[in-house]
Amino acid sequence: MNQARRTKNHERIFLTYYKTMPLNCTAALAGFAAGTLSPSELLEECLSTIERLEPQVHAWVRVDMDSARSLAAQLTAELRQNQRRGPLHGVPIGIKDIVDVAGVPTEAGSPWRRHHVAPADAPIVARLRAAGAVILGKTVTTEYASFDPPVTRNPWNLARTPGGSSSGSAASVASGMCPAAIGSQTGGSIVRPASFCGVAGFKPAWGTVPLAGIVPLSEHLDHPGPIARSVEDLRLIHQVIADHDAPTNWPAEWLAQPPQVRDTFDPERVPVVRIFEDFFLAEAAPDVRDATRAAVKKLAAAGASVQVVQLPASFADVHRNHRRLMARGAADAHGALYRKHPDQFGRHIGELIAEGFRVTDAEVTAALEHQAQFRHDLLAKISPLDVLITPSTMTVAPGVETTGDPRFNSPWSYSGLPTVSIPCGLADAGMPVSLQIAGKPWLVERLFAAATWCERTLAFNERPSLS
Repeated sequence: MNQARRTKNHERIFLTYYKTMPLNCTAALAGFAAGTLSPSELLEECLSTIERLEPQVHAWVRVDMDSARSLAAQLTAELRQNQRRGPLHGVPIGIKDIVDVAGVPTEAGSPWRRHHVAPADAPIVARLRAAGAVILGKTVTTEYASFDPPVTRNPWNLARTPGGSSSGSAASVASGMCPAAIGSQTGGSIVRPASFCGVAGFKPAWGTVPLAGIVPLSEHLDHPGPIARSVEDLRLIHQVIADHDAPTNWPAEWLAQPPQVRDTFDPERVPVVRIFEDFFLAEAAPDVRDATRAAVKKLAAAGASVQVVQLPASFADVHRNHRRLMARGAADAHGALYRKHPDQFGRHIGELIAEGFRVTDAEVTAALEHQAQFRHDLLAKISPLDVLITPSTMTVAPGVETTGDPRFNSPWSYSGLPTVSIPCGLADAGMPVSLQIAGKPWLVERLFAAATWCERTLAFNERPSLS
């Protein structure tokens, strides 16, 4: 937006609201309700930030400026008439470019899909629209949501990766270009970018958010979910995009375990925290390990009961079987095109598909059986009032030649348990470190409550210099 077009009133709102608070869905909605902020004003600040920072961050495939402005104007007028479409009325949201938005190409980071125009909204986009969200545009993804590094840069340090594959979604939220964005995770593609970029991310329980209209990577591992500036925002968006009944496609071992307590949201309840020190702290880089221990110590000082637990024996085969399911899924989804046009695929996604051709049906069956066993064993580590905590990533964001190591995230994608990531501190290099908090799939409100309590206790308020 041209700076000269700002009114004095708009400038006042910007200085008192945006500069003193993170760009936050919940706070924006409160501003709308109080009449101190309008959807059009918030959108213009997003567009202004995109204009200023996008040449350096490269978070967007496309920004639908005209349609977003038109809708924001409608939503502003509706608020003046005390009309509200839903819980996200007027909130701008970015959409990872593997998710269909009607009339817009879904490129999935691939040159082959540049002219693939979505005929309809994916269900999660339709639900966001119905809730009053402003679809701001499509954010950058790695190719087919896999491992090839994207053009996007980390707003904390442009020489470092924002993570993958939800690269643009995390970087756009971290830099203040939008309050929230949709990402997806098959290995670690919500939690890792959120952690690297110092924002919050939520990988829902597997099967609770519809996959229709989303370019697949692996049917047994894909999870769409939100990236935002707070746990409260994650919860708000998840309530909009998720199915509200227990999915019929849930694993049998979940359906066979009815909740022992009511799933209530009480962020004042002090959680019981169970932490895995074997593998997760043992394999973490020293600065990540130190930041994690400092955060857990702060939680304990605030009253949380912290217990060290051991990983189940079945964990030993998690990464091998996760890789088999992901590779075979990629081959099933994209193998036919890869055989015809291998030159149209990046090196890493090409290698994954080629690996998937070699995974046998018997190996897939064995991996699914192990997945069920691991889910069962992991759930046994969580009582109804517990959450599990690990570092979100092995290291802080590395250089741009990689998207980072997903080994701390893939066990949760493999298990399907819901997982929240929240920033907990800065490492020596000034890069953010996060906690990964997991809970039971049928107690997601309790998970959000525990994560909210942890977020408030840790009180991470740092922002990237490029914001």
